Order: sequence, then C-alpha cells, then structure tokens
Amino acid sequence: MYRTVITGIGVVSPLGSDLDTFWSNLITGVNGIGQISRFDTTNFPVTIAAEVQGFNVDEFIDRKEQRRTDAFSHYAIAAARMAIADSGFDTSAGDPFRHGCIISSGIGGIVTTENEILKLQERGPSRVSPFCIPQILVNMPSGLVAIEHNLKGANFAVVSACASGLHSIGDAMHIIKRGEADMMLAGGCEASIGPIGVAGFAALHALSRRNDDPAAASRPFDKDRDGFVIGEGGTVLVLEEYEHAKKRSAKIYAEIVSIGQTCDAFHMTAPSDDGSGFARAIKHALDAAEVNASEVDYINAHGTSTPMNDRTETKAIKVGLGEDNARKTMISSTKSMLGHMLGAAGAIESAVCALAVKNGVIPPTINYTTPDPDCDLDYVPNTAREAEVNVCLNNSLGFGGHNACALFKKV
Repeated sequence: MYRTVITGIGVVSPLGSDLDTFWSNLITGVNGIGQISRFDTTNFPVTIAAEVQGFNVDEFIDRKEQRRTDAFSHYAIAAARMAIADSGFDTSAGDPFRHGCIISSGIGGIVTTENEILKLQERGPSRVSPFCIPQILVNMPSGLVAIEHNLKGANFAVVSACASGLHSIGDAMHIIKRGEADMMLAGGCEASIGPIGVAGFAALHALSRRNDDPAAASRPFDKDRDGFVIGEGGTVLVLEEYEHAKKRSAKIYAEIVSIGQTCDAFHMTAPSDDGSGFARAIKHALDAAEVNASEVDYINAHGTSTPMNDRTETKAIKVGLGEDNARKTMISSTKSMLGHMLGAAGAIESAVCALAVKNGVIPPTINYTTPDPDCDLDYVPNTAREAEVNVCLNNSLGFGGHNACALFKKV
C-alpha cells in the first residue's frame, strides 16, 4: 500500500494568516479571542469570537470574484495557495487527473444565506444575487480551488459538522493510499461569525458567556469552563504519496498513517457520556497504523471548553489508550487560543500535529488554572513544551455524534 505524507501547509486563522506567524503565536500562548467586530452585538447574549487576523483577501482574490464568493471560500482559496507554495509542488506538471482536492465546511455560506434572505424579505426576489446558490454551497471551495490549480482528480466535500476537516484529510489520505492520486489538497474552512451563527449557537447554550473577559473565555479542561468560543478560518494541507514526495526532494512535515471513524448514535448535539464511541475511534486509528497505545506522545484534543465535551473526551482517551498510557501522554487543546473553528477545526489541528512532529514543540492549553477532578490528564497547561513527537493523534468530534481520530508519525 502507498504511504501519505504532508508536504505543505496553508493557514488562515485567528492567530495569523501565514504559517510562521500562526505557529509562533500558537506556541507562545497568544490568544486570538476578542469582541466581535463583524456586526452589532447589542442584545446578543454572546459578544465574543475568534475572528481571523492579518488576512488581506485582496492578495488572493480580485474584487469582482470576492463579490461572487463567500468568506469561507476566500479562506480556502488563500490557504490552498499558501499550502501549494509551501510544498513546492508544481500543479501544472504531471497528470492533472492524479491531483485532487477535498476541502470541506461544517456549515458553508451561512452569512451569505442570512444576507440574501434579508434582501428577499426587504427588497423582493429580484434583488437576490444570481451567485447566491454557488456562494453558499459547501462543496464550492473545493471546486474553486480545483479550477484555479487544474486539479482534475477526486473532488468533493465532507459535511460532518466539526469533524468535517479531519474527515476530509482522512478521505484524501485513503485516495493516495489506494494509488488513485499522487497529490491531494485537503482541509476545511468556515466563516460563521454572523448574527444567525452566533445567536444559534448561543441558543444551544454551547457558547461561553464570559463576555467581559474574552481572553479567558476558552479554557478547555479547566473546572471553570462554560462553553466554546466560535472561531473561523481555513487550513489546507498538501498530502502527497511518499515516494513521489521523496523523488522531488520535498520537505516532509509528517506522515498521516490512519484514521479511526465512528458514530455515537446517541444524541443530536451531545456526546455519549461514557465516551465509548470516541474511544473506539482512537483504537481503530491505533490498530490500522499498527501502533501501540504506549507509543503515542501527544494528542491534539478536540477540547472545546464545554463542560460535557471535555469530560467525555478525557474518558475516551483513558479507554482508548488505557489509563496508564493516557496519564503519560501529553494532551493540549489549541482551541484555548483559536476558539472553535467548526468545520475547519480538524484541519488546522492536523496542521498543528504535523508541526509538532516536525518541530518538537507541544502547544499549550492556555487558561488552565483550576483543575477539574473529571479532567485529570496532562493538558500541557499554559506553557509550550519541547518534546520529541514521534506519534501523535488528532481528535475531532461533530454534532450528530461523528467521531474521527487521525494518527500522524515522524518520517
């Protein structure tokens, strides 16, 4: 079977929109959360979010095309271009039918949807944009990136809420492993910081209401956590067949070896309290990679900062790795700094795993001040840690009970 390695990373995020800035801010514990600037939050119960920082869309998309596309597509287009540049992969060379793309979103163009509905109600159907439908489609970022880079291989989007980005990377990995592609772009994008997005998640009581202290609002695994902070952005990875990458002397961040995928089949929004579904996903990832649980050095946790998720994920890690191995494994939630980027979360956290393997640094879980008896593992609190990372896992969970766990290794 063929092997899949990561040779390029592109990031648009609340901690910066180039790879060096993003990584530097992440490992120094910079917080990307603040007051919402996109719309008037008067009368909203939640007024904080993790908005994209340092991103100039004009550098990537001309003004005419910007008007025809939603922000979630902008993030994907930019991240894909940066990932290709980082990889040095020449998309004009080789067989375009062996180059593919899977870029996904959990929600898609929700801000465009809201704006166009307002136009319809206030000004009538003739004022609705002719680009409304392509703007909001979840598959459109993947299609637009393929058009720009002439990628004629497998191309689609995965929708599994907050597991979408990681499922996309897993699917792309399998396509390469089956010998169907030499290169796949894979990742996720999201731009849901708008009135209906914030109001909807707030109505679920899923969001932190620490409006007066946004820097401390996202606090995964901490006893005083009260919900997640909505984030946005996009991340795209260049996944490449190992021998193909080696032949062109490509820089390799890490190998993605396997993905475990299960469903809780329990509840629309809540994880199964015993963590059994996610524990099985962890075990599947280990078994498929033929890796022993004792070999796992680091886990980038889903770690949303909601009371139930963090408790359940801790249980799942203990069951999936075994209690003794779980206690020896370093775990961190970068959502403490990035907020929850929803459908892009699994993609940016895969990038974090690849960078941790490459650079030997574990990002911290910031805002960890009060231990929770139900969350009693090593969450790398507040300060990054230098450590050799040979094997790491990336955890992603999504509304609907979707679970994914990917395993990355040093090459």
